[in-house]
Amino acid sequence: MQHMTRLAPAAMPDADACWAAFLRRDRAMDGQFVGCVATTGIYCKPSCAARHPRRENMSFLPDPAAARAAGFRACLRCRPDEVGRDRLAVRAAIAMIEAAEDAPRLEAIAAHVGYAPHHFHRLFKRETGLTPAAWTRALRTERLKTALGAEARITDAIYEAGYNAPSRAYADAQRHLGMTPSAWKDGGRGVAIRWRTVDTSLGPMLIAATPKGLCRISFGEGEAALRARFPQARLCPADADLDAMAAKVAALVDDPCADATLPTDVRGTAFQQAVWAALRTIPPGETRSYGDIAAAIGRPGAVRAAGTACGDNTLAVLIPCHRVLRSDGSLGGYAWGIERKQALLAREKAK
Repeated sequence: MQHMTRLAPAAMPDADACWAAFLRRDRAMDGQFVGCVATTGIYCKPSCAARHPRRENMSFLPDPAAARAAGFRACLRCRPDEVGRDRLAVRAAIAMIEAAEDAPRLEAIAAHVGYAPHHFHRLFKRETGLTPAAWTRALRTERLKTALGAEARITDAIYEAGYNAPSRAYADAQRHLGMTPSAWKDGGRGVAIRWRTVDTSLGPMLIAATPKGLCRISFGEGEAALRARFPQARLCPADADLDAMAAKVAALVDDPCADATLPTDVRGTAFQQAVWAALRTIPPGETRSYGDIAAAIGRPGAVRAAGTACGDNTLAVLIPCHRVLRSDGSLGGYAWGIERKQALLAREKAK
């Protein structure tokens, strides 16, 4: 788990990137810089809904303090000064959650950072992609995974992860690990995973699912790769439900606007889940940088970690990590081959 309070702020983008962020009103870039309008004397955050000024009247500075020092005043519509306060509050809330022995209630978290509970609930989800409760559950699940690997006894691992009772640990494990703690510790023993491969225009695709939902979508893999991931699981042939899901997944390869409403069963840290949630908000035909994704989940300094989380994505196409590029616009990496990434992006732009 990355600790937000230890992250340094991201470097300010260049002027062209700043202007592009203003044109698309990119909320993910809020807090990374402000735009100053010479004709009105105000400064705004990138997502400001006001009418855009002419490009020659815009300049960009790293933060509100620099804008005020240059003689500009804050926009009353988008309130750019509040962005920093909101993100500091989210960081403080995450630090509180990570330090607490028992899961803190929303009311206690909101009081700690000085916000009303309902308002902070929306703010936290906007910044991280998860609610405070979901972040807490994901954190405990990640700690349980770590403890299961370190402790000889499952009961010891459960209490080491911060659970007060085994029943809650088993419920969370079924929800977030897709299996019981004992099955996780033993390579998926007793878990039924249905799977099949389908032919697509970008090569054969492996599609696998637990009873909860899709757990693996990948190009160029087969039974051996799935067995390596879940060595003790029971691999079963596809049934009608998996065939229906596989048809929808395969359709996304050629038609990125096809229906992608499918159940999933993916395991990850709170940080990874937030990154994957942010990826699913990128519309087909558009791209984001790793820095954009890091900023979108309230972790602007975690660009490298965002890239790693993209690489850890286990659901190709459905979670569209191929829509993320390097800050210079180059393709970067792709777990299933850079040629496939290039082809997917080209098809989406054509659509």
